[in-house]
Amino acid sequence: MVHDMLKVFLVEDEVVIRNGIKNNIPWEREGFVFAGEASDGELAYPLILKEKPDILITDIKMPFMDGLELSRIVRRELPQIKIIILSGYNEFDYAKSAIDIGVTQYLLKPISSAKLLEAVKEVGALIEKEREQDRVLEQYQREMNENLLLERQKLWNALIANELSTAELLEEGQKLGMDFTAPAYQVLLFKLMPRESSADASCGLPQSSSFGTGSAQENVDASRGLITLSERVAELSESWEQVLTIDRSPEGWVFLIKGETEENVGERLAGCVQKLQTLVAEYPEIEYFGGIGTAVGRFRDIRTSYQEAGRAFAGRFFAEPNQVIRSEDVAKLHRGTEEKIDISGMRSRKEERERADRFLKNGTLEEVGNFLEEYFLDIGEQNFQSLLYRQYIVMDLYFSVVDFLEELEIGAGSLPPECRDINETVARSTSLQEMKRLVGDLFTEALKLRDSNSMKRYNAVIEDARAFIRENYQRDDMSLNTVASQVNISPSYFSAIFSAQTGQTFVEYLTSVRLEKAKELLMCSNMRTAEIGYEVGYKDSHYFSYIFKKVVGCSPKEYKNRRTDAAKSN
Repeated sequence: MVHDMLKVFLVEDEVVIRNGIKNNIPWEREGFVFAGEASDGELAYPLILKEKPDILITDIKMPFMDGLELSRIVRRELPQIKIIILSGYNEFDYAKSAIDIGVTQYLLKPISSAKLLEAVKEVGALIEKEREQDRVLEQYQREMNENLLLERQKLWNALIANELSTAELLEEGQKLGMDFTAPAYQVLLFKLMPRESSADASCGLPQSSSFGTGSAQENVDASRGLITLSERVAELSESWEQVLTIDRSPEGWVFLIKGETEENVGERLAGCVQKLQTLVAEYPEIEYFGGIGTAVGRFRDIRTSYQEAGRAFAGRFFAEPNQVIRSEDVAKLHRGTEEKIDISGMRSRKEERERADRFLKNGTLEEVGNFLEEYFLDIGEQNFQSLLYRQYIVMDLYFSVVDFLEELEIGAGSLPPECRDINETVARSTSLQEMKRLVGDLFTEALKLRDSNSMKRYNAVIEDARAFIRENYQRDDMSLNTVASQVNISPSYFSAIFSAQTGQTFVEYLTSVRLEKAKELLMCSNMRTAEIGYEVGYKDSHYFSYIFKKVVGCSPKEYKNRRTDAAKSN
C-alpha cells in the first residue's frame, strides 16, 4: 500500500469507461484519492491546475484537446505530476511522443481494472521513492545550514579583504545563495546588547551569561531574551527582499542592502532599520546599535561602504545605545577640533578610561583603528600638540591595558617586548601619528591575548557540549539549537566557537559520534540496519543509509558484509 493518499485525476471521453474506472477500483482502500474527472482535455486542464493531482490518467484520443497535448501543457505547469496514457493505438509514433513528453506509463486498451490499478500502484511507489529522496536531501540541507553559515562568513571576509576576484566572488556567492548582483549597495552593521551589561572580560565578547549586576535569575532571563531576539532578527531578515544577511555572531549582523539606484537602496535600508527597531522594542532588557555605510554603485565598492559602516559602528563606544548612525554622524559625537584647549570642558580621565575599558572588553581586532581614531577625536587632536599631554595619554592607555590584562590573570608580561616597556613607548611618542601607531599596536596585542584566553576558557564549555552530545546522540531532536541552549549560548555563536575549538562543525561532530556507534553495532550485533539507524538517532532509515554512505563511502549493508567476508576468510 502506498504510504500517502495520492490524488488521481481521470480524463476519458467514453462515459462507460470513465465510470468503470471511477467506480470499479476501491481507490481509498488502495491508498488513493479520486480527485476528479473530465470528458476531454479542454475541460480537464483548469480542474487539474486547481486540484494538482499526483497522477493523471488520460485517454490519448479525445475531442477538443487530445491526451498528448493535455499531457504536454500539464507537465509544463506541474512538472512533478505522473501521467498514465490509455490508448487504443499500438503505434510507435504515439509511444515516442508520450516518452518525449515525459509520460510515465503507456497502456493499451482494453485494460482491466486490476491491470490499471497495478499500473497506478507502480506509479504511486515511484512517487513515494522520489519523495523519500527529496525528504532525505531536504533534511541533509537543513543539517548543512551550519556549514552554509560559516561558508557565507568566509566569503564575506574574502570580499572585504579583497582576497578573490570579482568573478570568483560572484561565482562562490551563487553557490552559497548570495546573489551579489545589483546596480547599488549599502551596508548596515547591527548588534544586540544586554542592557547595562558588562562584557565577559575573560573573552572580550559579550556573552549570554554576562549581564551586569542583576540577580542570577534576571541574568538568565536576559540571556534567554537575547538568544530569542537574535533568532527573531534572523527570521525577520530572511523575509527581506534584496538583502543579504551575514551572521557575525557574537558581533551581530552585516546586512547588505541591494537596489536599482542609490536612492532606492536608502529607502529599503530605512525600512529595514524601522522593522529592526520595532522588533527590539518588544524586549526592554535588550539594547541595540547600528552603523550605516555610504551607498555605492559598484560591486567592488561594497568594502568602502562596509568600512564606513564600521566607523559608524565603532561609535557605540562613544554614543548612547538604541540608535543607528551613519559614518558622517560620528564627527558630531566629538567637539570641534579648532577650539582652544578648555580643561574645564574636557571629559574626566575616569570617563575616558571607562571607554577604553569597554572597548578592551567588547571591541574586535578589526575595530582597533576606528576606535582609537574616534577616541583621539573625542579628546580633541589639537590637545596632542603638547608632548607632555601625549605622554600622559599614552601612559593612561597603557595602564588601562595593564589593569585589563591583570583582571584576566594574564599580566603585562605576556605582551610583546616592544609593547611591554612603558618608558620606550612614551619616549617614541614624538608625534601624533607615531602615538596612534604605538597605542594601536598595544591594543591589538591586548585583544589577541584576550581572545586567546577566552578560547582557553571555552574549552570547558565545549567539553560540556561534547559530553552532552555523546550522552544524548540517540535523540532524534538533537540539534545545534538543543546543545547551544544546554550551554546557554546563542546557536550562531556556539557554532562559531565549537568549530574554532574542535575543527569540526557541530553537525560533523554529531554525525561522527553517531556513525562510529553505528559501525560498532554493524560489526558487533545482529540488529537490522533500520534498527541500528534508530538506535543512533536516525529515525528515518533512508536518511541513515544516505548519511552513512556519504560519510563512510559504502552502504550500511556493505559495511556489515565486511564482518561476513572476514569470517569466511578465517
